[in-house]
Amino acid sequence: MKPFTRLDGLVVPLDRSNVDTDAIVPKQFLKRVTRTGFGPNLFDEWRYLDHGEPDMDCSVRPKNPDFVLNLARYQGAEILLARENFGCGSSREHAPWALAEYGFRAILAPSFADIFYNNCFKNGLLAVVLPADTIGHLFEQVAQTPGYRLDIDLERQQVRAPDGAVYAFEVDAFRKRCLLDGLDEIGLSMLQAEQVRAYEARVREESPWLVS
Repeated sequence: MKPFTRLDGLVVPLDRSNVDTDAIVPKQFLKRVTRTGFGPNLFDEWRYLDHGEPDMDCSVRPKNPDFVLNLARYQGAEILLARENFGCGSSREHAPWALAEYGFRAILAPSFADIFYNNCFKNGLLAVVLPADTIGHLFEQVAQTPGYRLDIDLERQQVRAPDGAVYAFEVDAFRKRCLLDGLDEIGLSMLQAEQVRAYEARVREESPWLVS
């Protein structure tokens, strides 16, 4: 998993409340058995004018010219600005997979659904909770300022705006350390590799019938 330390990124505003995981990745794409390939289908029903199905060539599909991700000024955005209760609905982990594969590194919102919030950190996405009035102010700034960027410093737990404003945010210490070090659950397990090997060797010696 790619470490997250500090991000100076272009911001794209998704001005909708209660965005659920079926909107982030529609259910028909869950047929895939890998963790990759979901980026082109992020917000599929909003992003394209036709109905999407797995294995379609998204590069030739008609795009919705009014959807924010399709606007030229937001191409290459790494920070998603969202409204309250982002990621509600079913617990599919495909949602953060799609967001990360599209290129997002951080999401800012007044609130997140609990399971989605947890899944973000497990997949290298920083989910930042800021007060609703702060998020509202940022939406106004993004609308008024083409190329609007934010600087997110995870170590200091701060979001810095171009006007000099600094917004502090809370993050669990364990989740923070995992993001800073680029460790997902597999990476965390591998830190204990020597202890696991020692345990397996001891079991083979003391109870060989368990491993025969």
